Amino acid sequence: MSRLVSPYDLNPMGKNPLRAILAETINFERLAGAPTKLFITATNVRTGRGHVFRNNTVTPDVLLASACLPTMFQAVEIEGDPYWDGGYSGNPTITPLIRECKSQDTILVQINPVERESSPRSAPEILNRLNEVSFNAVLLKELRMIALLRQVADPGNSEGAQWAGMRIHRIASEILTELGASSKLNAEWEFFYLLRDEGRRSAQVFLESYASNLGRRSTLDFDVLLEQI
Repeated sequence: MSRLVSPYDLNPMGKNPLRAILAETINFERLAGAPTKLFITATNVRTGRGHVFRNNTVTPDVLLASACLPTMFQAVEIEGDPYWDGGYSGNPTITPLIRECKSQDTILVQINPVERESSPRSAPEILNRLNEVSFNAVLLKELRMIALLRQVADPGNSEGAQWAGMRIHRIASEILTELGASSKLNAEWEFFYLLRDEGRRSAQVFLESYASNLGRRSTLDFDVLLEQI
């Protein structure tokens, strides 16, 4: 019986190359005590629920699990449980931003297009679009909940009021809708540079257009989200 060979698997020397690269590149001990809060979500395969890892629980395996697509790689085991990409359960998970952070502004950097003009035809394109729809569905559900709470005359003083008071902003790029399914497997440096430069350009466009709204009001159109229900 054959199976997909994954970079998450052990190599003949008994070492996982990606895990080793992450361990050497990131100072996880320093991250554990960092003042900036980091939330990484992975999906527990057994329960189907998202698990949010915080600064002091982030490890190389957690990062590998958070990007583990089950159609390509075997699940990453953490403390006896298998995990897949966190996008299936939270992309991103907004709850800890409400409960554990003081800022009321959230800037979403969107890398999966919500809409595409053309229908996928080939098997890779269909699988890619399925992933995009799945990953976006969880986020859109939470954003719609915020939109509904904002319409409530008095959300009270509970957690609901915190959700209603969130100011949401979005940075996106039209170029993402032009990239096909194969681009997500493109590891060429020139392509990385293209994405980096496009990311910087999109962030600059956002700042030039909406910087004055930060700390004051949302720039995401919530009415459109409610129209889609």
